Amino acid sequence: MSIEKVRAYFRSKGMEDRVLEFPVSSATVELAAQAVGCEPARIAKTLSFMVKEQPILIVAAGDARIDNGRYKALFGAKAKMLTPDEAVTLIGHAVGGVCPFAVNPGVDVYLDESLKRFSTVFPACGSSNSAIELTIPELEEYSSCVSWVDICKDWQ
Repeated sequence: MSIEKVRAYFRSKGMEDRVLEFPVSSATVELAAQAVGCEPARIAKTLSFMVKEQPILIVAAGDARIDNGRYKALFGAKAKMLTPDEAVTLIGHAVGGVCPFAVNPGVDVYLDESLKRFSTVFPACGSSNSAIELTIPELEEYSSCVSWVDICKDWQ
């Protein structure tokens, strides 16, 4: 189970006790914000895409949307989200719990600038009813991000 992979990952960092599991769904930004008790923008949603036969993850603020023009300019391809089946196979997490932790080898993680306005954010932890509160430097470290990107709109 995906949450167990993420728990094991954070256990190896001495942080397993910070993983939150809820009795309700946190599969969408709105549901996650209700479960955590924060504004939707502070939910760090993880979006999965295919870029030239390689799966990537983009973590963005809950109120941000991918700007297709900026995405294409950066990655040289049109934004093509993974299907739910592809997410499980290629990323290692199911839609609703996709997160940038304990992902399959070869998956690049990018963090969007929309996150930097918060001191802490809440990404999922591999299931549709989990999250963890991380500072932005912690998110950068534990997600093994390749780089920061500026490809989202509607959050400024």
